Parts: sequence; structure tokens; C-alpha cells
Amino acid sequence: MSFSMYSASIPVFKQILNSLHAILVKAEAHVEDKKLDPNALLQFRLFPDMLPFTRQIQIAADFAKGAGARLAGQDVPAYEDTEKTIAELKLRITRTLTFLDSLPQDAIEGSEERAITTGSGEKTKHFVGQTYLLHYALPHFFFHATTAYDILRHNGLDIGKKDFIGSY
Repeated sequence: MSFSMYSASIPVFKQILNSLHAILVKAEAHVEDKKLDPNALLQFRLFPDMLPFTRQIQIAADFAKGAGARLAGQDVPAYEDTEKTIAELKLRITRTLTFLDSLPQDAIEGSEERAITTGSGEKTKHFVGQTYLLHYALPHFFFHATTAYDILRHNGLDIGKKDFIGSY
């Protein structure tokens, strides 16, 4: 049985990014219905030494586009981290989904042994494609996506596991 690098990456990223987008739609409605300050939600942290909600979404999108690009042998597109609203975070996710859709499946298949380097200086890490995907990119992606979900759930958004998992 062969392992599909494409199937283990792009559809997984897209499933969770689409779920995050749908959850952000619910967050917009929640903020409006409850007359909340959206900045309180966007800057909320689960603990003082953790990153705020906005950064969790930005980083989840970064891991999805970064992994997709690296596995396809392409340059990682640079995004400015300037989102200040829920609408802008939804746009970042949409941009990331569009980028993932542009990646040719055949460029990702067979990337199990592709040399991948991330970071620079002391933070440089070297991987082969399959190790990068399964032991680095996916765990980081899920950590930040889950943390974003947890922040919204903690702040009273009526969401559950089905919202996070979405449809596949």
C-alpha cells in the first residue's frame, strides 16, 4: 500500500481551514449578538504566556501554506501579519485555501524524501518530506487550530467537535 503525501496534507489542511472559517463566521455573529468588543476576543489568550487568538489563526494558516509549498517544491508565499478583524482573518484563511488549491497534486506526490529546510540561523531545521509533514507541520498546524478553537469555546461561542472537524 502506498502513502499519498498529497492526501495526507492538502485535503487535511483544507478541511480544518474550512472549519476555522465557518467558526469565524459564528464568532462574528456571537460578537454582534452579545454586543462584545471584538478586540477582546481577537486578543484573548488562554494563558498569559500563550499567543492571542489572532496569532493562532495566522500561524495555522502559515503552517498550511508553508507545508503545501515546501512539499510541492515551491516558494512559501509571504503574508503580512496585519489582520485586525475577524473579517480579515477569514480573508487570510480564504487566501490560504486558494493557494492550496493552486498546488499541483503531482508536485506533492513523491515528496516523501524531498529535502526540506525551515527557519534560519539557530532555528534552522532539516527534514525529509514525510518526516516534515507528519512530525512537524501537521502537529504545529493542529496545535494552533485547536488553540484558536479552544479560545472561542472558552469565550462562550456555541461550537463543538463537529464544528472543528467539519466535513471531509
